[in-house]
Amino acid sequence: MTVKKMQKRLFGTNGVRGVVGKELTPELVLAIGKSLGSMRKGRIAVGRDTRTSGDMFVRALKAGLLSTGCDVVDCGILPTPALQYTVKGKFDGGAMITASHNPPEYNGVKIIEPDGTEMGDEETIKLEQILFNRSFTTVPWDKVGTETAAPEHIEHYIKAITGYFSGKPGKGMTVVVDPGSGPACLTTSRILTEMGCKVITINGIMDGTFPGRLPEPSVEGLKNCAALVTSSGAAFGVAHDGDADRAVFIDEQGRFVEENQQFALIAQHICHNKKGIIVTPVSTGQILESVAKSEQCSVEYTAVGSIYVARTMRSLLEQGKPVIFGGEGNGGLIFPDHQFCRDGGMTAAMMVFLLSSTGKTLSEHVDQLPKRVIIKEKIATNKGAEILELLKTVYSHEIIDETDGIKIHKKTDWVLVRSSGTEPIIRIFVDADTSVTAAAFYNEVKNHIRQILAI
Repeated sequence: MTVKKMQKRLFGTNGVRGVVGKELTPELVLAIGKSLGSMRKGRIAVGRDTRTSGDMFVRALKAGLLSTGCDVVDCGILPTPALQYTVKGKFDGGAMITASHNPPEYNGVKIIEPDGTEMGDEETIKLEQILFNRSFTTVPWDKVGTETAAPEHIEHYIKAITGYFSGKPGKGMTVVVDPGSGPACLTTSRILTEMGCKVITINGIMDGTFPGRLPEPSVEGLKNCAALVTSSGAAFGVAHDGDADRAVFIDEQGRFVEENQQFALIAQHICHNKKGIIVTPVSTGQILESVAKSEQCSVEYTAVGSIYVARTMRSLLEQGKPVIFGGEGNGGLIFPDHQFCRDGGMTAAMMVFLLSSTGKTLSEHVDQLPKRVIIKEKIATNKGAEILELLKTVYSHEIIDETDGIKIHKKTDWVLVRSSGTEPIIRIFVDADTSVTAAAFYNEVKNHIRQILAI
């Protein structure tokens, strides 16, 4: 049984996000801190990414938590999965100031539960009720919480990943690391170096203006990384988003590895050694299921968002079912033996281990995968609800999956249209047998969407 998606008012798929000074203000973050502190009395760990507004917002967050009597442990700048690893089993909760892949003018807040997972919908709705009702449980002057700095927690995260692999699997391997000026500047190069790799870094200085490229690791944004991979003779390049919970790859030929291929490749490696269930959202390409079936494994689908993937994984495990892997087709992969959240640092390390254990190049692995054509597009609009209703009517004669948005199946092809949980846009995903059928299906759906946008 998968975790059901519930309607939230303020929080999106992965926390609260908005343009600084507009949708996201210090006053709002202060209130979020008060709300979290009212729900989770005790020790709360906080951290942030490298955005220029991060210091302002983390101070507001801490003020709110302290006012409710919580003790705050400030972990400083670190990847979101590093904070989640820190919180897991040691704190009463956590909060990360980050806008992940969004442009630099954005920031946001992710709430972390004591088990290290992001707060689920049911508890988030309770937090929103406290916030909107202003029913904070603040304390008198002599009961306010205390604050301590604990930058050493990032070291525990690094050691957890390097300790997962025995020996030096990266010995003799050159890797280009592109942290994108985010918090992975502090972690991924160190992780791979300790695994034996020779690391060359690009965009490796923390800078919240993201001068080298935007936080979203796109094909266009990674051209310099790809050029460095080929010129240096590296085995591969790895790049992160703004908070390093995702990782994407460039093969040794300088080709961008489409994220669904990346997911399928690592899934194939894991399934070859262990049989069980892979959990992923309905937006993930069919290549994953093809690979899983070929290795006698199965796939369980969820709503889009790592929250739903992680909580479904835990739910299935509690039912005694063998969950071995999870993630999304955007480079956000979850390794349950490590922790129940997307982890870009662990993903980078796993790629080193995969290549070293097989002796094949990354391009050789990618080229042997089943062939599928993926189209990903986004359209800026606030008319998401109207668009979904129209498509539901137009394609009522087809097989429709409404787990998240509208997923329309046509024989062996499908298209998914859904409203983003983090931005005022709709996302379109197409998965098809050929480029011709993919383009035809995409254009057909896009034409219907234009009818609504023209109104």
